[in-house]
Amino acid sequence: MTDAAGERRGRLVRWLSRISIRLLAFNVLLVFLPAAGLLYLDTYERQLLATQERSMVQQGRLLAAALSGEAALDAAEAERVLVQLDRRLEARLRLVGPDGRVLADSAALGPRREPGEAADPGTAAPGSPAANPLYRLGTRLFDLWRTVAPRAELPQGAPGLYSADVPGGVLAGPAVALALAGRYGADVRVTASPDGAVTTLHSAIPVLGGTPDAGGPRPVLGAVLVSQSTGRVLAALREVRLGIFQVFLASVAAAVVLSLLVATTILRPIGRLRREARAIVDRRGRLTGAFGGSRKLDEIGDLARALEELTGRLRRHLAATEAFAADVSHEFKNPLASIRSATEMLAEAEAPEERRHFEAIALKEVARLERLLSAVRRISAIDAGVEDEEAERFEVGELLAAVVEAARLRGGDVELVAAGEPLVVLAAPEHLVQVVEILLDNALSFSPPRHPVRVGAERRDGQAVVSVCDQGPGIPPEHLERVFDRFFTFRPAAGPAARDGHAGLGLAIARSIVESCGGSLRAASPGGGGARFEVALPLA
Repeated sequence: MTDAAGERRGRLVRWLSRISIRLLAFNVLLVFLPAAGLLYLDTYERQLLATQERSMVQQGRLLAAALSGEAALDAAEAERVLVQLDRRLEARLRLVGPDGRVLADSAALGPRREPGEAADPGTAAPGSPAANPLYRLGTRLFDLWRTVAPRAELPQGAPGLYSADVPGGVLAGPAVALALAGRYGADVRVTASPDGAVTTLHSAIPVLGGTPDAGGPRPVLGAVLVSQSTGRVLAALREVRLGIFQVFLASVAAAVVLSLLVATTILRPIGRLRREARAIVDRRGRLTGAFGGSRKLDEIGDLARALEELTGRLRRHLAATEAFAADVSHEFKNPLASIRSATEMLAEAEAPEERRHFEAIALKEVARLERLLSAVRRISAIDAGVEDEEAERFEVGELLAAVVEAARLRGGDVELVAAGEPLVVLAAPEHLVQVVEILLDNALSFSPPRHPVRVGAERRDGQAVVSVCDQGPGIPPEHLERVFDRFFTFRPAAGPAARDGHAGLGLAIARSIVESCGGSLRAASPGGGGARFEVALPLA
């Protein structure tokens, strides 16, 4: 059970880690931010209700002011004032006597239905947002939010509080009671409606008798009760809610579609790269495939092209390694075959001269094999970078003078061409010494007697260029690059025997060392004969 649960959890984590899921979550989150405006509508609703209450209070004070200052309330005068207002009031105004009975009612002058109000109180208006199924869906979702973040419930309506339909016809609401006690009274009641809960605001203003300058407390003659439902406000809010909800759903749909499109443009090329990566190497670890590249100009296209280039470089490196291994195997066969033949003949030889002859052949081939192994080990170490030494600043002319002097002591005919100015480079001095010695040995092996090899240095294009020139037979144009290939030797003037002792790795080692220092090595053969090798290193 534990393994199965862990596997399911792993699949869920991998599914949630997909780019498409993260893109969709990000876009939908951005859509939810403007949808938070639905929550702000609660604050907006409270502000509208407060404004409506202030309007109701002003209307009630107008009627109370018109009826105050008398000894008793005059119902006929109250109706006359209401008639003069020509039913332009949006609220219902009632004049309540000191016993709570209604003396005058603006509703008795004729019904005043607000725009959008249903003719039948039991049904929703056909054109109202509450009749829209989309609005009902949003209302259910909003109710779910209210269960998470509940707000204070308003008092529910009860018969007889602000209605004269009960026996006795006395208004018993708390707002009326406060007004009859000489204070301002306000009350909020919620009643059920097909369009949703409807809130009714009640404001009661006392009607005072006497005059303000009479002195003493003024008597309370009655109260003006102003009642108005929030139907108009709620209708406007329903329109806003429906509009926001429609925009929200459209935004969610657009976010889903755009996320799928963007995910497709990203995941399809990534999936292709994944398939190519799986097929690029077979079970034996051989490189059998390649990345196809891409023409896309985005980051995925850059990645595909980089992988294509990397695969090409790896393929070339593997091909060079296989060719190197084949060349090493071929080069080892010749001395091993000579050693085997010499030892077999040595076992059969009886004359001392013959035995010494075959022993000399075997020792010569063993020495050749040792040189070959040393060269192979050296170039392999350079390729692996295990011979990297710490770079330092040094002057090229001083180093060349020391190398030329050492070559002269060994009997080499070498001439140093002094540089016109100091040339300072940043590299490992031992590396440059090895390169110059290899080039000198190669040049001395080709130079005829009494024709010295010239070594010099000069500044060229911001680089220090070290040159080694001989006056030998030169290099054919088709071999100017091949001379740096491993195990390649071109010595036609001296005959086939001149290859003895030369494995064809010296120039390859020199180029590898120079390139590891950030420089370059090239060969040239002037028309007058001879060869010229140039080592270019960046100046410090």
